[in-house]
Amino acid sequence: MARKLIFGIAAAVGMMFMTSGKADACSRVNYHGADDTFVIARCLDWKTPIPTNLYVYPAGIEKESSDQPGAIKWTSKYGAVYAVGYDGGITEGMNEKGLVVNGLFCKGTVYSNPDTEGRPPMSLAMFVGWLLDLNATTDECVAVLQKHDFNIGGATFDGGTVSALHWGITDASGKSVIVEFDNGEIKINDMGDYWAMTNDPQWPSMRAIIDYWGNVGGVNMLPGTVKSPDRCVRANFFAHHVEATSDPDLAVNIARTVLVNSCVPYTYLIQGEPNVSSTQWRSYADIKNRRYFFDIVTNFGIYYVDLTKCDLRKGAPILKLDTSKETKLMGEANHALKHSNGFTPMY
Repeated sequence: MARKLIFGIAAAVGMMFMTSGKADACSRVNYHGADDTFVIARCLDWKTPIPTNLYVYPAGIEKESSDQPGAIKWTSKYGAVYAVGYDGGITEGMNEKGLVVNGLFCKGTVYSNPDTEGRPPMSLAMFVGWLLDLNATTDECVAVLQKHDFNIGGATFDGGTVSALHWGITDASGKSVIVEFDNGEIKINDMGDYWAMTNDPQWPSMRAIIDYWGNVGGVNMLPGTVKSPDRCVRANFFAHHVEATSDPDLAVNIARTVLVNSCVPYTYLIQGEPNVSSTQWRSYADIKNRRYFFDIVTNFGIYYVDLTKCDLRKGAPILKLDTSKETKLMGEANHALKHSNGFTPMY
């Protein structure tokens, strides 16, 4: 029985490697430090640059999920910093309670089925903001998502690419889940002692791959390609084998080195594979200290927004950091935040 199980896992792993021919986008690492220090490090990988600006939204702003009839409307309870792609959709962010939500590509995603199509529309451009605006913890997000009283979808980008995503969610306690849509059904996976996620395959299969390599032993050998399972295995292994510090600066830098080990070098190409995705930018959310770091790979410096120094009260202005203009920033970047009317969602 045990031999059959091992053979089955090995065969499944082999199939995953054979069918994961493309280097998909993004890696996410959960760094667990000491004294409730948690850093969420992620990279966004894509075949072409995705212009991304940072916005700080205060609480008390009325928003809606879509421009279609029946859209969900809400007023934000919490202020947050968002990373907004193309100035039209929230890729990820962290709110004032330390809740972090990151969207990563996952080709196996199917958002809708006949049962969901009549539900209120939820645009991908606003989905992350909706979660961050109204929830303080991972458990609160899970409770909202389990109701599944919405139908998610969104505009294409980059010449018709569909945003097939799954999401990692982590709160100030370190509790993390992965949210995936499987033929219209929401699957919520508790990450437990798994500290990394990438793209395909979906989480149950990815977890089996991580377990397989755990039995091989990462000290002896780790998979080294830029394929999604390889990157996930490497990130998870190193996240478990680095120092757990309470020093906030060191924690961010340790998380950064773990993440970089699973990134795709900028401009890296594979002959005959035009869709290889290289890392465009990285972010590091220091949950305990409410600092959101941003690292564009073509810039020389890493900078951060300190949410504890932002006015997030109702009536405060929306702020924007235009990353195309601020290319030489290093360290705290609150001074580079400018008053803004906010971004226009690409519903």
